[in-house]
Amino acid sequence: MDFDRLERNICDNILEAQLKLGYDGRPLSLNYTLSSLCHLLGKNMSAEDMQYALFQFALCTEPALGELSFRKTDTGYCITIPSEGTSFVNEYYDKRGFIGEFINKIRSHCSSAEEVIDIFRKYSDSVSVEEIDSDEFQYLVRFTDGIPDEYFYCISAEEEIDGSIHVTYHRFIREDYEELGF
Repeated sequence: MDFDRLERNICDNILEAQLKLGYDGRPLSLNYTLSSLCHLLGKNMSAEDMQYALFQFALCTEPALGELSFRKTDTGYCITIPSEGTSFVNEYYDKRGFIGEFINKIRSHCSSAEEVIDIFRKYSDSVSVEEIDSDEFQYLVRFTDGIPDEYFYCISAEEEIDGSIHVTYHRFIREDYEELGF
């Protein structure tokens, strides 16, 4: 079984948390639905089969991420990455690339969603921007060639009481986005 996509997703989520909250050297727990895990592993599985796959995944990733632990939840699994794993991501992942600049722009209370979308265009000529007819999001933005990442970003900009603009986002893998049916 190929675990690369799940490992990359876990590391990307750790990096995203560290960029938003700072690195504190502690373990981090991530909740995944069973369907998300199946998407990331490229195979439909029962909860029991997934538990076995996660143990195999933990063995493969232990040199970089440390000893992962898993806990079944109502909808999937909670994966806990020990401090060795969060330290690995902090040390070896580039915080200055697209995701770092993207999160810094989101945090800066920019003047429009277009400012955030321009960050995508800075990193690639292969950017798709679609307006979404949804109460939750205004735009779907993604890199059509998957470089620098494969995620689907749902972006919304709302005016605050003081007139400033607050931009928010949610990031999905393609299959989860399609399953949600925005």
